[in-house]
Amino acid sequence: MNSRERLFAALAGEPTDRVPVWLLFPYHPTGYYVDVRSHPQYLPVHELAVERAVTLNRRNLSAPLHTQDVVSRQEQINTPGGPVTRSWLECGDVSIYSQTGPVDAPADRVKLLASAEDLEAYAALPIETDPARLYAALDALLPRYLEERAEFPEHLGAMMLDLGEPIGALYGSSDLEEYAIWSITHDDVVVGLLERLMERFRLIYTWCLERDLADVYFLVGSELASPPLVSRDTFQRWIVPFARELIGLIHGHGKKVIQHYHGQIAEILPDFLTMGPDGLHTIEAPPIGDCTHAQAFDAIGDDITLIGNIQYDEFRALEPTQMQRLVRETLDKAAGRRLILSPTAGPYEEQPDPRVFDNYRAFLDAAWEYGSWPRT
Repeated sequence: MNSRERLFAALAGEPTDRVPVWLLFPYHPTGYYVDVRSHPQYLPVHELAVERAVTLNRRNLSAPLHTQDVVSRQEQINTPGGPVTRSWLECGDVSIYSQTGPVDAPADRVKLLASAEDLEAYAALPIETDPARLYAALDALLPRYLEERAEFPEHLGAMMLDLGEPIGALYGSSDLEEYAIWSITHDDVVVGLLERLMERFRLIYTWCLERDLADVYFLVGSELASPPLVSRDTFQRWIVPFARELIGLIHGHGKKVIQHYHGQIAEILPDFLTMGPDGLHTIEAPPIGDCTHAQAFDAIGDDITLIGNIQYDEFRALEPTQMQRLVRETLDKAAGRRLILSPTAGPYEEQPDPRVFDNYRAFLDAAWEYGSWPRT
C-alpha cells in the first residue's frame, strides 16, 4: 500500500499493511507551521516522511464574516506605556474594539469581546450569508488552491481543507473568563449567534464539496468550548449540533473528516460518537490530558480512528532510543485497533533543539520497523 491507500483504509476502519504515520507536516507553506520543504534542518525529515508517512496538505480558504455594512478601521493611540493599536468594528449604532499594545504591558491589551455588552453588540452584527459575495471571495482564491493541488503528489496522502466552525470567531475574539461566564448567563445569545454563523458555513462547505476540492476536512472547533472551560452541557449546545451537521454534509459527498482536540477529553468522548468523524486527533494522557488510548478505545470502540499520540514535548526531551521505545509501546497497546500514529503538534518551532530532528527520525524509523502487519 502507498501512503494514500493506508490513510483512507485506516480512516474507513479497514485493514492496512502497516500503521499509517502522520507528522502533521503540510506540503505547501502555512502561517502556523515551518515550511519544512525549504528549511535546511526540517528538509531531511520531510524527505524521510515522504517515504514513510502520510502527508495531509492542510489548506485554508477564507471568505467575509460580516456584510459590507460592517466597517473595520484602526487607530494608533499614544499612551504612557507606549503606542497601542485599536481595531474597531462598526455598524450603525454598534461600535466595539480590540486593542493591542506592547508585549510588556498586558493591561493595554483588550479583547474585542470583553464584556456582556460587547457580546450582545457583536451578536447584532450582520453575518455575510449572501452566496454571491461569499462565492466571489472563494472564487478569487481558487486558482492558487488548484495550483497547489496539482503540485501535490497524490500518492503521499490527501489535500485537507480547514474551513472553520461557527465557534471559531467567537472564541478567538473573547476574553475567556467572560466567555466561560456567558455559557451560564448568555447561552441563548451565543447559540443564536452560532446558528446565524452556521448559515454562512453551510454555504462555504457546500461550495467546496460541490467542486470536489479535497478528500479530507479538518475540524478544530471542538476544543474551543469544552470542559473544564465550559460544561459538557455547553459543549453539547455550542459544538456538537454544528459539527455533526458539517460532518454529515461532508460524508454526504463521500469525503472524510478528522476532528482535532487538545486537552481533557474523557468526559466528552461519547459526544464524538454523536458527531461521527472518521478520525480523532489527539488523545492526551495525564498529565497533559485525562485519557489514555486504552480508555479512549474502551469508550469509542472501533467506530473512530484514533490519531496520536506522542506528546510533542517528548520530541524535545527524549533520547532517540527512548523515542523508539515509546513508539513501540504505543503500537503494542493499540495492536489491532484503528490507529494513525502521530505527534500531538506540528512543526511550529523555527529553530528547535537539534534533538527534535533526531527524534523525528527515530519516530519514523521505529514506526516503520514495528508498525507492519502482521506484527513482528
